[in-house]
Amino acid sequence: MERKRGKKVTIIGAGNVGATVAYSLAMKGICHEVVLRDRNPDISMGKALDMSQAANAARQHTVVTVAHEAEQIKDSDIVVITAGSPRKPGMSRDDLLMINAEITKEVVADVKKYAPESIIIMVSNPLDVMTYVALKESGFPKERVVGMAGILDSARMAHFIFEKLGYGAGQIRASVMGGHGDTMVPLPKFSTVAGVPLSDILSEEEIDEVVERTKHGGAEIVGYLKTGSAYYAPAKSTAIMVEAILKDTKQIFPCGVYLNGHYGYSDVVSGVPVALGANGVEKLFEMTLNDEQKELFAHSVASVKEMIDVLKEKKFFK
Repeated sequence: MERKRGKKVTIIGAGNVGATVAYSLAMKGICHEVVLRDRNPDISMGKALDMSQAANAARQHTVVTVAHEAEQIKDSDIVVITAGSPRKPGMSRDDLLMINAEITKEVVADVKKYAPESIIIMVSNPLDVMTYVALKESGFPKERVVGMAGILDSARMAHFIFEKLGYGAGQIRASVMGGHGDTMVPLPKFSTVAGVPLSDILSEEEIDEVVERTKHGGAEIVGYLKTGSAYYAPAKSTAIMVEAILKDTKQIFPCGVYLNGHYGYSDVVSGVPVALGANGVEKLFEMTLNDEQKELFAHSVASVKEMIDVLKEKKFFK
C-alpha cells in the first residue's frame, strides 16, 4: 500500500530531545503540524507556544500544538518517541532497561489505538531494545518501526575525524552500524573526507582513537553536562529521518531496524543502512564486512539480544 505524504508529526516526550526535534521541524517547515505530548502539559504548552511564534519569525507554516489527551495524536503520519528516563552519570544503558521498557509499552499502546497507520521513530534508550519493544507492542510491520541511532553516531564520528584533521567540515562522511552505544561498530573502510578514504588521510592509530571516542561520544557529553545528556545532535538526527520519510526521499541512513535473517541474525534490532521513504524502511542493505567487523557486529547484536532476553525472562512480552 502506497502511503500518502504526511504532514502531521507527534512527538511523545517534550524534554530536551523531543522539544529540539519539534523546533528543528518547525524551523524548516517540514510539516504542517507538530504535536507535543508530555506528562507535564504546562511545559508542553509553553514550548509549543514559543515554537509556534518562532515559526512565524522564520516565516514558516508549521504550527506546534499540544495533545492533552492521547486521542489528539490521531492521524499522525509519524510518531517520534523520546519519552523515558534520561541516562545519568555512571548509569549504563542497561540500567534504563526496565524503566523505559514500561514507559515505551504504555506510549505505544496509545499509538496503536489512535495512530495505527503511523510510522514510529524510537529515540528512547536503550535504543535498540526500545525499538524492539515498540515493534512487538505495536504489532506494526517492521518497516514502520525504526530507531534513531546510526545518524547520530555517524555525526559524532565525523566530528571527531574533523578534530583530528582540522579541515573538511561538512565534507566528512562517516559510517557506523550495530547497536547504539558502547558496542556500536564504526566502519572506517566506508568513511571518507570529500570522497577520499579515511585510511588515506589518518594513520591506523589515529583512526582507532576516533573509533574509541565515537563509541563513548554520548557518555563524554553526559560527563560534561552532569545533570543530563546530549540533545542537539540526537534531535537533528531524528529530524533528518522525519524529513526523509515525509518527503519520500529514499535517502540511505544507518538506522535501528528489525533483522529477519539479515547479516545472519533474526529476532533482534540493530543498526544497518536502510533507505527511508514514505513507507518507512523502503530497503535494507547488507554490506560486505571483513572478519573484524563481523566479530564486532556479532558482539553488538549479542548485547542487544541479552537485554531482550532479560525482558523475556521477566515475562515483559505477553
